[in-house]
Amino acid sequence: MLSKEDNELLSQTAAGTPMGNLIRRYWIPALLSEEIPAPDCPPARVRLLGEELVAFRDTQGRIGLIGEHCAHRGTSLFYGRNEECGLRCIYHGWKYDVEGNVLDTPAEPGDSDFRKKLRHTAYPTHEAGGVIYAYLGPRDKMPLFPNYEWTQVPLNQTYVTKCLLECNYLQGLEGECDSSHLSFLHRAVDNARNQPLYKTDTAPIYETEETDFGVRLIATRNAADKQHYVRLSAFVSPVYGCVPAGRATNELDGFEIHTYVPIDDTHTWRYDIGFHRSRAVQEDEVHRRKQIGPDYLRIRNARNNYLQDRQMQKTVNFTGIEDFLNHDACATESMGPIFDRSREHLGVSDKAVIAVRKFLLSSVKALQEGREPPHIVREARRNWFPHIDCFAYLLPQAVHWRQHFDYLTISAEKENPAAFACRSRPNSLMTNGTPT
Repeated sequence: MLSKEDNELLSQTAAGTPMGNLIRRYWIPALLSEEIPAPDCPPARVRLLGEELVAFRDTQGRIGLIGEHCAHRGTSLFYGRNEECGLRCIYHGWKYDVEGNVLDTPAEPGDSDFRKKLRHTAYPTHEAGGVIYAYLGPRDKMPLFPNYEWTQVPLNQTYVTKCLLECNYLQGLEGECDSSHLSFLHRAVDNARNQPLYKTDTAPIYETEETDFGVRLIATRNAADKQHYVRLSAFVSPVYGCVPAGRATNELDGFEIHTYVPIDDTHTWRYDIGFHRSRAVQEDEVHRRKQIGPDYLRIRNARNNYLQDRQMQKTVNFTGIEDFLNHDACATESMGPIFDRSREHLGVSDKAVIAVRKFLLSSVKALQEGREPPHIVREARRNWFPHIDCFAYLLPQAVHWRQHFDYLTISAEKENPAAFACRSRPNSLMTNGTPT
């Protein structure tokens, strides 16, 4: 359990809070590219870490993320005119560019330099893989945008969905750090995919290790034929949960990144980013899009009890709710807007969750003491992350997972990307999806 003080420290993310300050030191998703698809298209509202913002794509295709309320008299710029490389307020015509410069104050005298004395709230952005990321921290501390593998593949090899989660971000993020729930929350009556593995051994053995990017999470289950089933996932600071998903055991062709971005302390945007290393995404792989409406609200939600079907719960799956996305949402939203972790009772199966909490608390403390938090990218030569990987893999019981995947090391120092420039994933160790 966490003390009430530590629970509040990790849960509160508004400007000026310790956790809010920490998250602002990283690049985080702000919206999808599809929300502002073309130059001079309508702007989009963005609420992020308690701030009310507006995003727009200007005439030249540049992306602005600026304060929603006009610096003049506070009218929402969401209603503004996006034209001629700027967003113009409908009230008095004040116009802003993507960097927050006030370009025009047409109601002022012609010789006035009033606008030059003003600077509107504006944050840097970076677009990659269908997502627009933003940096909300101090400008002089802005890191390089991290060249994660999922931001580098061609667009047809990646996919992304977004939906509202009506609870604190940490409740969603902790769900990604917990492999034991797969044996229950996502259990199906049939034995398709990895179901037999999850049902046979419901108490995996956990390993965790701190790395330069966050925490590596390893859950090992016993399997048939003198094998063990290794599920390796990762917490990437500050809000990314990387998990193997979408394909059968022993395929190392990509994974999913589930990202929990605080809107405020009781609402979260969940971004699910998936990618393949060697092939295009197939339409049926993005099944969760059918679960999300055009407003990014899930069709199944707390107001309709996730459309739970009690007969389905007896005959189809453990929850009676359709799709993993909704299983996760029910589990985390039903805890309440902000769960009081001083009331919980943790066991051995919560080892990974505990490790991630400790990492976040340590990161917050480092920032409070004036030290730079972990996984801030400063050097271009180190901006490569082959050691952030996820997989679900069957191995002979006598073979340790690290022996098979030697590019993943215990030492965070050795995990520095520059040290692994000549290494690659062990795809050569597979024949038709089976370890050789």
